[in-house]
Amino acid sequence: MIKLGDVVKRIRSKNAGPFWITVDIFCGDLKVFNLVRNTITTSMVLQLTKVPAKALKRFELEGLMVVKFSFHRQAIQGSRGDRDMHGAQIANLFLELDVKVLV
Repeated sequence: MIKLGDVVKRIRSKNAGPFWITVDIFCGDLKVFNLVRNTITTSMVLQLTKVPAKALKRFELEGLMVVKFSFHRQAIQGSRGDRDMHGAQIANLFLELDVKVLV
């Protein structure tokens, strides 16, 4: 097992409005895209983000070689309970996800 951050080109998270956060996993090539597509499961992301299944959307953009997740923020952007105003810190959690190396 290796870390997702070691195989992909970049992981970016950001606000997608005051109620959503989006995480983009830029793979760089088709081999890495297929590795991410087949290894990073929706249940792994649910466990990582602690959001209900109905609040998570998954997109696989093969032409761009990007796997994307969008989910409801746990606190509305800028509210008292919001600990990440720009939604940028969640990307660090994704960097540490374990991926299986396909030979």
